[in-house]
Amino acid sequence: MSQWVNICNIEAILPATGVCALLGNRQVAIFRPYRDERVFAISNVDPFFESSVLSRGLIAEHNGELWVASPLKKQRFRLSDGLCMEDASRSIAHFDVRVKDGQVQLKA
Repeated sequence: MSQWVNICNIEAILPATGVCALLGNRQVAIFRPYRDERVFAISNVDPFFESSVLSRGLIAEHNGELWVASPLKKQRFRLSDGLCMEDASRSIAHFDVRVKDGQVQLKA
């Protein structure tokens, strides 16, 4: 049975930014795109360069969906499921994430 792990207070993530967290030994990029409490979680590792940088990427909207552009070569990954817009074979993991009682939680 999986459990939810507290990561940080929602107020610790500024709107329109991302942060990196560890879930076990995996780096997870958590994004808070707006001033509400919605959050998204995907792998922090850019699969094109094997670099842990996606939490520092730019959040953008395209066709009604939210994406993050890698700070390296700007490949875009959909926040809802990790799909890579430019090359689906390079899509990344996404994680279940929620906000409960003001705490951002990842499902372990």
